[in-house]
Amino acid sequence: MISNQILQKTIDGLAQITKVGFAVYDLDGDVLASTIPEPAEYVKPVVDFAASPAESQVVFGCQLYKIFDDLQPEFVLLSKGEGEESTVIGKVAAFQIRELLVAYKERFDRDNFIKNLLLDNLLLVDIYNRAKKLHVDIDAKRVVMIVETGTGKDGDEIDRVRSIFGGKSKNFVTAVDEQNIIVVKEVGENDTYEDIEKTAKVIVDAFSDRGEGQVRVSYGTIVSEIKEVSRSYKEAAMALDVGKIFFQEKNVIAYSVLGIGRLIYQLPIPLCKMFIQEIFEKKSPEEFDEETLVTINKFFENSLNVSETSRQLYIHRNTLVYRLDKIQKSTGLDLRTFEDAITFKIALMVVEYMKYMEDQNF
Repeated sequence: MISNQILQKTIDGLAQITKVGFAVYDLDGDVLASTIPEPAEYVKPVVDFAASPAESQVVFGCQLYKIFDDLQPEFVLLSKGEGEESTVIGKVAAFQIRELLVAYKERFDRDNFIKNLLLDNLLLVDIYNRAKKLHVDIDAKRVVMIVETGTGKDGDEIDRVRSIFGGKSKNFVTAVDEQNIIVVKEVGENDTYEDIEKTAKVIVDAFSDRGEGQVRVSYGTIVSEIKEVSRSYKEAAMALDVGKIFFQEKNVIAYSVLGIGRLIYQLPIPLCKMFIQEIFEKKSPEEFDEETLVTINKFFENSLNVSETSRQLYIHRNTLVYRLDKIQKSTGLDLRTFEDAITFKIALMVVEYMKYMEDQNF
């Protein structure tokens, strides 16, 4: 539960303060951390002590202490030296490691609770009982954020995100898979979605060394009860996918601004294929060349304004009209009319969605 690195760092600090050597063993005598030259010399007395009913013992000029977890021995601490002062120092060191064990166990339990909460693996009664036991506020407002860290993983992703929120126990940072980091953030009474957006951008900035577009952050809606946290998580997951399909230029995306993309994302693929075939009997949008697609997208960006579109594309107005006529001939849709334009726009989004889903299946 506690890594050997944490144990080593702890006894290094204790040794520096007290000028006493320490070693931590498991119950089988394996050395987990040490500040003394030859910790293996004490393996046999440590194993004998671990098997005895004693909680402390003096052997070979050293103090031995059992460190318990829920009344079960977990570690053996060796403290070099004898006498009253050495005994006090050893007891203090054992107490420090025991408290560290308790803290990490609580953190592990809370982390496990949050993971199961996100994945809907808990009954309602279990949610409230475990939340009360772990001192998790059941009525606090929260929002779930998903951080997709891209391909350049170096192992410090969770620590980077945790550092943003400091040591605040009200916010939970965990992971339910290898690709994403999950943040369950408590929201203050006066906090708004703008504040959540700012926090998401701070997270993106924390990974600025990864390069533009490597990290994406999505978030769901604010929920007022702990039982609704899984809903915010599902919303954030959908926002992450929809953002990658329809808002590729954005590295922060909220569930509340997905627009029609949210609807398209929930359509079954057979229905999408039927729609594309019905609208484009002659030619599908994915068959257009790059120049035509750029023209279409720029025309939509300028709200079907021919003059402004031709100006931004640096082409003559008649050239743009020619291109639009050509599109109308091949598809039967006149993009200069609102109804045909909106149909075409939706069709482009459906095609993007179908491409994304096909890529996900490979």
